[in-house]
Amino acid sequence: MEEPADVRIGRGQRLLEAVREDLELYGAAELEERIEVLQSEIARVRAQLEKKRAGRAAADALFSSRN
Repeated sequence: MEEPADVRIGRGQRLLEAVREDLELYGAAELEERIEVLQSEIARVRAQLEKKRAGRAAADALFSSRN
């Protein structure tokens, strides 16, 4: 018998699920831990964004100097 194919989760889907999660189910310590995880994720996203902006600025500088 064949196993069902894994459902592919769309980009950003887990984030949307986390945002909609009922926080009433969590205790104070769990909420503090969640905040720490989210702050860490914010820092990771900001670092990636800065990296992308720097790459874009370098490309813009390279191609604008050719004009």
